[in-house]
Amino acid sequence: MCVIHGQQVTIENGETLYIREREGGEVPVLFIHGNMTSSKHWDVVLEKMDASYKLYAIDLRGFGKSTYNQSFQSLKELADDVHAVVEKLGVQHASVVGWSTGGGVAMQLAAGYPKFVDRLILMSSLSTRGYPFQDHEGKRLNTKEQIENDRLRTIPTLQAYKNRDKSFLKKVWNAGIYTNHQPEPERYEEYLEDMLTQRNLVDIYYANNHFNMSNTYNGLEEGTKEIEHIQAPTLVVWGKMT
Repeated sequence: MCVIHGQQVTIENGETLYIREREGGEVPVLFIHGNMTSSKHWDVVLEKMDASYKLYAIDLRGFGKSTYNQSFQSLKELADDVHAVVEKLGVQHASVVGWSTGGGVAMQLAAGYPKFVDRLILMSSLSTRGYPFQDHEGKRLNTKEQIENDRLRTIPTLQAYKNRDKSFLKKVWNAGIYTNHQPEPERYEEYLEDMLTQRNLVDIYYANNHFNMSNTYNGLEEGTKEIEHIQAPTLVVWGKMT
């Protein structure tokens, strides 16, 4: 039976991030979650993955058991948080797995800290040009204020968080994530409870909307060309709804 423990790590910017670590194993792998989740959603992977791997899963700022003392503008800030944590733990390198928004954080980590990232695995990741945030009329929004007042996604989700409306969240996930198979009820309940810990929804929507590591204009921002700084062999995994 595997042993997984968690710890809080305080970094120089004053944030304290929570990271899960599976005991044993020699080949380091770091998992970075997406929006509306935390390291909790990697639980099955941490339980089932081959024992030869040393596994870590982190809660990004404003998710799960991590603090949210400061708002942020970019996924790069979250990547810097992650690197500060692993550096403090003495993890010198790892393969990095990023899911959805976590893929954007993982790409920033690979571009900014190429010696740390051995391999990069992107699962249903944010693209190099970000994820456009549009209102109900299809108009691309720009500012945090506009995003916060969005009636299509932001307001309903924030209201669900405030009211602890798990039925709403479950409908969202069944429609967009668990389209074929759902977790067993007890585990699903734990995931729903975990979703309610998110405090940074507007920041995440804003950061995804402005994210652009590519060489081209994304309709809102010129590309930073940071994609050229990624040296790690990269695997992109993408599914489809059926």
